[in-house]
Amino acid sequence: MSTTIDQTPQHQPAPQPPSTDPVLLLVVGIVVVLVLGATGYLCVVHRSLAGPIGAVGGVASALAAAFGVALALRRR
Repeated sequence: MSTTIDQTPQHQPAPQPPSTDPVLLLVVGIVVVLVLGATGYLCVVHRSLAGPIGAVGGVASALAAAFGVALALRRR
């Protein structure tokens, strides 16, 4: 009884990085535009809120930039 063993290396395909769904990007874009619009409206109508809203907006923009960089690095 003779048994032969196939010793050719088995190549597995490289795992694909997770792709971002275009619908998710659209929804996030719409939400960002609505939030910015509401913030601008509050700053125009209620002038006393412009300072605190500006401070929160500055922190939020820094967090959004960090989040964007983290997503860009994750996609690589």
